[in-house]
Amino acid sequence: MKYVIGIDLGTSSVKTILVNQRGEVCAEVSKNYPLIQMKSGYSEQDPEEWVGQTVSALSELLSLSRVNPADIEGISYSGQMHGLVLLDDHHQVLRPAILWNDTRTTAQCTAIAEALGEDLLRITKNRPLEGFTLPKILWVKEHEPEIFKKARVFLLPKDYLRFRMTGVICSDFSDAAGTLLLDVAERKWSAEICRQLGIPPEICPPLVESHEFVGTLLPEIAQLTGLRRGTNVFAGGADNACGAVGAGILSPGITLCSIGTSGVILSHEDQKERDFKGKVHFFNHAKAGSFYAMGVTLSAGYSLSWFKETFFQNETFEGLLQGVNEVPPGSGGLLFAPYLFGERTPHADSAIRGSFIGVDAAHRKENFVRAVMEGITFSLHETIRIFRSEGKAIDRIISIGGGAKNQCWLQMQADIFGAEVIKLESEQGPALGAAMLAAFGCGWFASLEECAEQFIRPSSAFYPQSEAVKKYQALFEIYQEIYAKTKGICHAMQSLKMW
Repeated sequence: MKYVIGIDLGTSSVKTILVNQRGEVCAEVSKNYPLIQMKSGYSEQDPEEWVGQTVSALSELLSLSRVNPADIEGISYSGQMHGLVLLDDHHQVLRPAILWNDTRTTAQCTAIAEALGEDLLRITKNRPLEGFTLPKILWVKEHEPEIFKKARVFLLPKDYLRFRMTGVICSDFSDAAGTLLLDVAERKWSAEICRQLGIPPEICPPLVESHEFVGTLLPEIAQLTGLRRGTNVFAGGADNACGAVGAGILSPGITLCSIGTSGVILSHEDQKERDFKGKVHFFNHAKAGSFYAMGVTLSAGYSLSWFKETFFQNETFEGLLQGVNEVPPGSGGLLFAPYLFGERTPHADSAIRGSFIGVDAAHRKENFVRAVMEGITFSLHETIRIFRSEGKAIDRIISIGGGAKNQCWLQMQADIFGAEVIKLESEQGPALGAAMLAAFGCGWFASLEECAEQFIRPSSAFYPQSEAVKKYQALFEIYQEIYAKTKGICHAMQSLKMW
């Protein structure tokens, strides 16, 4: 039996999985690493933590599986998007990586919008947001000019990890699309954006397809992990693109709902001319030559984690969710807006903050927990509303991540989204997508679609319940008023700078 490895470099941990030719996950190992948060709005990481913990995870993966390294044919990657890693002319890291959830770059986003206007949307298909890479580059240029002068290339997080494992510098189209420097339709770095903003175009890495072979493991990495020196390495993709591959979102007609730290509604697109006018993100897919549209809720699963750690720290998630299914839709008149880090879709607002609306003395833990789950799902439904308003049919949704681990939440998604929601038999998210890119790259399958037929199997389906659908439709209309009615308060609180 032959195997491939999928590596998913997340925000708080790296996950490695070993997958055989039947698509069975034979072993998995995860390792955590810390965030660096020097002040409010800052979020950084030491790239060497990624390397060290990945090496440790791979070593443990081999030990746990007892698979012969000679039978492992390929490795590929998924990674957190938008993060900025700057390297000097010796390919040494110049400063800690600035991550996707860092919000220090509001001024740079304004400058980008003023300099490029609607040309930015024409070229990149996206509007400037604090999470993207380009504002981070401009922030370093403005605030750390000596570091910027030394920069010879920038990389995305998983691209740096792959470079340290192979010695090869490159990026793939799906991750490059999240930088705000890529001409998404023409699939090349934008010389126009670089020129307008004073960015040397040579700091942009070479571009490759996600399934493309880029090299083999360096001898020292092979020795540290126990892997074979000649193990093939393939480029990989952005975490959302790989999550889509791992859920079989490879053609129109199926939509992805992924609830992790952040939440995503994602739909496949074939046409590069598709124009959502910046209402949602539009990126290159990990499937060559295709694209995807995506809306993001910044604090999705994180909202539930925050609630647990703040109010029920000693409770397990299973205990936290106990009794939620007995609370009717609407949580007894309680609404939650999940704006703990600001919001992305449809409200690109880094200053908005979350709220509970309608708190009553009769409410108990179960009401609050259900309200958090409903608020997250309402926020994701705003993207589905946008897709439908643009003529997309959203009838069948694959649910992955934390939102797929609880039957009550799966039924809630079906009722709020008004669509069939499918749970997968073995759900490994972006890590499986990375493994599938390696399997396709190794030539096991003629296409990613053929690979998906072998690797991805549905286990259960949830259908909208008419009475719950009606209640949620009415509640959603009220939920949509929360942003406009709390925006002024939140912005005023942020401007006080008292904390």
